[in-house]
Amino acid sequence: MLNLKALYLNLRIKHKMFVLISVVMLFVAVLAIIIQQYAFDFYDEEIYKQSSKALSLSSISIENELKRMEKLTFMLTTDTTIQKYLRSIKSGLSKYDNYVVQLTVRERMVNIGALDKYVLSAQLYDYFDNEYAVGANSITFYQDRLNSYKQLTAVNKGGNTWIAPYNNDKSLIAAREVRSFEQLNLDYIGTLALRIDMNKLFRDLAKGMNSNDAQLIIMKNNEPVYPEASAFPIDSLSQLTGSEGYKVISYEGKQYFVTYIASTYTDWTYYTLIPFDDIFDRVAKVKNTILMILAILFVVILLIAVAFARGITEPIERLNAKMKRVQLGHFEYMEEPNERALAMDEAGQMHRNFRIMVERINELIHENYVKQLTIRDTEFKALQAQINPHFLYNTLESINWSAKLSKQTHISQMVEALGSLLRTSINLKEPLIPMSKELEIINHYVTIQKYRFEERLDFQVDVAEKLLYCSIPKLSLQPLVENAINYGLEQMIDTCSIKIHAYTEDELLYVSVEDNGPGMDKAFVAQLLSGQVKTKGSGLGLKNIEERIKLLYGESYGLTVESEPNEGTKVIMILPFEMRDSIV
Repeated sequence: MLNLKALYLNLRIKHKMFVLISVVMLFVAVLAIIIQQYAFDFYDEEIYKQSSKALSLSSISIENELKRMEKLTFMLTTDTTIQKYLRSIKSGLSKYDNYVVQLTVRERMVNIGALDKYVLSAQLYDYFDNEYAVGANSITFYQDRLNSYKQLTAVNKGGNTWIAPYNNDKSLIAAREVRSFEQLNLDYIGTLALRIDMNKLFRDLAKGMNSNDAQLIIMKNNEPVYPEASAFPIDSLSQLTGSEGYKVISYEGKQYFVTYIASTYTDWTYYTLIPFDDIFDRVAKVKNTILMILAILFVVILLIAVAFARGITEPIERLNAKMKRVQLGHFEYMEEPNERALAMDEAGQMHRNFRIMVERINELIHENYVKQLTIRDTEFKALQAQINPHFLYNTLESINWSAKLSKQTHISQMVEALGSLLRTSINLKEPLIPMSKELEIINHYVTIQKYRFEERLDFQVDVAEKLLYCSIPKLSLQPLVENAINYGLEQMIDTCSIKIHAYTEDELLYVSVEDNGPGMDKAFVAQLLSGQVKTKGSGLGLKNIEERIKLLYGESYGLTVESEPNEGTKVIMILPFEMRDSIV
């Protein structure tokens, strides 16, 4: 027992939840089966009673319909028109008159209701046994059968007589004599036989019997009224006592659920028989279906329980793995590939808090590193501040006037350009400036370089006027032009064409500096971008410019270089398209 307890305690959380839910589900399933068995036992008893009531109601409905058929025979035999013509026929008529009488009698029978949906045929015989039949299913009664009908009806002297099916005729017949009530002499003038479609009547009115093998048996004094012959033993039915009830009777290896009810109108007893299996096989199937559903539910709930347990433990396991990674000194918070989004429950909040904590630690580490860089940058700026800009401006102004007095125009212009370049560079304090200001700095720089290289430097600017308002990082283009001169113009004997071009596309600003210099191979371009090559001139390499762009805008922006040996070089700066209100 202790070993099992220790084993359970050392299980992983999801396995503990699975075991716990399995035990609970097993207990609930056993309890459900016990309750179900009790409920089905009660249901079996109740279904006997309800089935008996339903079948008894069906029997009563059938009896009511038979009463209506009996009433219909009375209406046909007592109709004044039919009586009149039957008396006329008994008195003797010509052939033509007989023909007219036949048509009139049939028409009158139809009008009274002889074509009822449960009537196969209404067959009237006059005093001379001539037939007047109405209905699509009428049959011919041979003389001996007609005589037997006349004998049976004569006993009741005009009252209704029920005649059981005979041979191939499966209909129940309601028959009676037609007696003349003129002057109440009650003379015999004919015989009526109303053939009733019991099969249709049984199908329509026996709503409680949904089995194809259901049977209706009508008995009178232990003798069958309908049908004349039944496969079920009549002796078994005669043993049932009481005016109504139900019982299960076995016959030839099969069980039948039998309900019976005695008629309050006649001395008949109605028996309805349904194969027991037709009802209770369905109940058994229902029981088996419920057991199967319970088994399926058990499996489904277990699967849901596993998924539920995994949904709780998986975030914890993922968090544990990330903690181990931090434990090894990797403070960069990284999402796992194909990692699904977490809900903001307790586990999700743990992930969020851990991510914030790791990011904060990483920020503190990075902040400390940046502080060290800032200290070095501050020291450098302190050294720069020792040079008084006013002293430089005054010195350059003195040189400029000396050059003008000596009529050295080009020296004067170079000094003026250098002064403007220094003044513009120092006065612009913001990291982002309009493109027009950057181009102004470049123009001062190019002015100085043109005095050096003269006609060998061909400088062009292709920038639309509206793009002069775009913001770009300060001193980002000037180093690119300087690099084009250092790596392009200085390596050439012929004229070097340097062109600045700006355009927009997909909410991005593209600014390119292109030259037709000797170009570079891919390996040298990669070294330039990585900062491995010591740059000429100002010392601002491509890597420095790209890092500034990424710090300002993000990782999606930066520089791209297109260059091939003897094909020139094109450096493209990719920035977000941001317009300023003015170029100041």
